[in-house]
Amino acid sequence: MSIRMIAKDLYRLMKEVEELEKQIENASFEKCKKLKDQLRKTKAEQNRMHRILEGSKDTSPPYPKIRF
Repeated sequence: MSIRMIAKDLYRLMKEVEELEKQIENASFEKCKKLKDQLRKTKAEQNRMHRILEGSKDTSPPYPKIRF
């Protein structure tokens, strides 16, 4: 997956989190529980995408360079 695609997906997830938070503020008690569960899952996916994006930007090798 390219960095651009990851960034677009991360942006989409950020907007979805914002929308869910707004919906929770105005939701009834029954619907609020369902929305909170969906928010939890979306935030987890958002965090995962953020870690993937940060990892793909890292250009340093996973091992230390040995100099002679």
